[in-house]
Amino acid sequence: MSSLMDFFERESIAIYSSAENWSEAIDLSMGNLLQRKYITPDYIQAIKETTREIGPYYLLAPGIAMPHARPECGALGTALSLTLLREGVSFDAESPPVRLLIGLAAKDSDSHIEAIQALSEMLCEDEVIDELLNANNSEELINIIQRY
Repeated sequence: MSSLMDFFERESIAIYSSAENWSEAIDLSMGNLLQRKYITPDYIQAIKETTREIGPYYLLAPGIAMPHARPECGALGTALSLTLLREGVSFDAESPPVRLLIGLAAKDSDSHIEAIQALSEMLCEDEVIDELLNANNSEELINIIQRY
């Protein structure tokens, strides 16, 4: 079985002070996956368009989002990114601001299942979520992810 870290590249784990709005938060979250050619610009556009149409369908828990689109929207590979915002950004009026974004690119409907299972194991513990949200640097985030 894979380690959760197998789905991340170290460079895809980043901390930013804030994002101007939810659209910029998506850009920050998906930027590394785009740079590393796991997705095309169309993939990011699909996330934004679907968000405008139906709302933030990818909110996982208070303060946590997993932006993604359908594989055929421009996913070229399977990978994850992790973006921590020091100051949360609002995705909709009913939900608390999002501070942790886990960008997902999945080239097909099966390749990301292991990653989702490991992620759900990590995110089911409140203490781990607190650790992630309070990490001082990307190395601390990597150390947390490596435990799963």
